[in-house]
Amino acid sequence: MAESLLVPYPTHSLLALPSYRFKHTVNTRFQCTLSLCSSLMASSSTSSPIQSSTSQPSLLVFSGGPAVGDIRSRCLRLADESTAEALAVRQLLGHRLPLPAKEAKSEWYDIVEGEHSLWEEVSVPYRETIRSFLVYFQHQILMRSESKFCFSNGSIGNFFFAGARIFFQSLESAIFLFSRVSEIPKESLVLPVISTNDRLTLGCELWDGRTIRGQNEISHPTNGLLEPVNKKHCSAQALPSKMKRVFYMSSEGQNLLHEVFPPPNPAVLDQLRSVNCIVYAMGSLFTSICPSLVLNGVGEIISSRSCPKILLLNGTHDRETAGFSTSCFVTAITDALNRTHGNSKNCLDNPPFKYVNTILVPRNGEIPVDLNALRDQGIYDVVIVDSLKDPKLGITFDPSSLSQKLADILTREPNSNEK
Repeated sequence: MAESLLVPYPTHSLLALPSYRFKHTVNTRFQCTLSLCSSLMASSSTSSPIQSSTSQPSLLVFSGGPAVGDIRSRCLRLADESTAEALAVRQLLGHRLPLPAKEAKSEWYDIVEGEHSLWEEVSVPYRETIRSFLVYFQHQILMRSESKFCFSNGSIGNFFFAGARIFFQSLESAIFLFSRVSEIPKESLVLPVISTNDRLTLGCELWDGRTIRGQNEISHPTNGLLEPVNKKHCSAQALPSKMKRVFYMSSEGQNLLHEVFPPPNPAVLDQLRSVNCIVYAMGSLFTSICPSLVLNGVGEIISSRSCPKILLLNGTHDRETAGFSTSCFVTAITDALNRTHGNSKNCLDNPPFKYVNTILVPRNGEIPVDLNALRDQGIYDVVIVDSLKDPKLGITFDPSSLSQKLADILTREPNSNEK
């Protein structure tokens, strides 16, 4: 949950809130990248709100702290791919164990002991650096023999990340190590929007009054079956009622919903104050983008900025946005940043154009563009961008066309919507 990118051009910077694969748009025009992830948490009974691994509940119960899958995913998307070794490291850290528990455990031991074929192209210094944190993670598991750990469908990158976080007792230090091991460009910066060791999970409230606990139950329910989450855009049925809001939950919450209000990472707020452009990227609207927006202080900063604020419209509907038009996306973002449906004492009342002033739409996308409703929201700048059809993701932006449109926006004169 949650990614952002900081891209100078050449003196401009762009901050994108989760979770489009901007790595593929980086070229001579965009020299460096900042990836900001929603560091959401998972409960012990559900999969990670960011990650689809069936091992993630075991990982969260075992190690506590944030669900690291989304951070690991952002790091790998930014990772170097220029050499055989870089590709091998990326493949290793992106590898998932088999779903059957016995097979997963057997393969895990092959990897930890350095005997798996995934190590073949990895040099000794890299291998021993990565393996030492996997061994440390395994050692922590053995020390806690009272609870059985499930490796099914587990991500090696998640286990490496968890080992580093436990060792350093610092999420930021673990991100730094992972960034160096995966050879992310030094100019890039990966930030968790929440930095805490508390166990939180994502909840949502529907307009019919029902609540749902856990990101996978919201967006990709598995009905209790032990199977990988299918994140194909059309794989899940629509929700029984449209989503009203998302919020953070904990066993220590102070109301009937067990709602909590974690503080945002100060480094994220600093970036929001300083970048020259803010982008709401493609991704799950309520479970990828909005969790980064509902935090205290985020709406205040974004509404005060006079820079381009760009929504990259999804190309297809999903379970969370069935029946949505473009203006519905804007309304959801506005409500999240205003914290409209939360604590009435902590709400804002900013109009939509304070948060979004430009919308990039993929050509031939499924989301209706209701221009009159957008004008009523104060948004007039709607730009069509060439698109691609991905068999798993549906309609997505063409990287080169998106890159050019963003560059055009960053270099044009400010218009009335950017005030």
